Amino acid sequence: MFTGIITAIGTIVQARPLGAGAAFGLRLEIEAPPGYLTGVALGDSIALNGACMTVTALDAQRNRFDVDVSAESLARTAGLNQPGRVNLEMALRVGDPLGGHLVSGHVDGVSSVARIGAVGESTELLLRCPLELAPLIAVKGSLVVNGVSLTVNSVIDTPDSCVVSINLIPHTMAHTTLGDLRSGSLVNLEVDLIARYIARQLQAAKA
Repeated sequence: MFTGIITAIGTIVQARPLGAGAAFGLRLEIEAPPGYLTGVALGDSIALNGACMTVTALDAQRNRFDVDVSAESLARTAGLNQPGRVNLEMALRVGDPLGGHLVSGHVDGVSSVARIGAVGESTELLLRCPLELAPLIAVKGSLVVNGVSLTVNSVIDTPDSCVVSINLIPHTMAHTTLGDLRSGSLVNLEVDLIARYIARQLQAAKA
């Protein structure tokens, strides 16, 4: 489990194919800030842009670790297939403060940025979300964007999508990769865990 509170920004420095063909995934080598990997062991979970990954190799002296990303995960996420900056969060430990909300690290869908721009001292982020996620996104509810726990300001349903408005404070822009976003950028989404289970219960009851 995670909280959606980003603890560092890392960099994918290498993305190496695990085999020949579309059925194979990638081995990512990630560089973390100095000291970030202290206490991390092989097999630990670290979320990359909101996607839970397992540490498969570790070089704490060089501040680097590897994860293997399957072809299935690559097909259902954004930003994990090439070098670039990524948000990092280590798995929640018993006794850690729950600063954001309960996050599973399982990406529910990929969204495109419709618009991002300054509004007063903050930044408004408009996302065009997949239609199937629309019933699970609510005003003042929680939504994870590239691993960041955020609050939904407004939701507008359209025939083919769901447009979500989110307010980003300067601290979030400075301490996560959301400051790198531009119109057309793709981001990973995870809906609220409780909403997901309620939707499943209603679906089962209707069936």
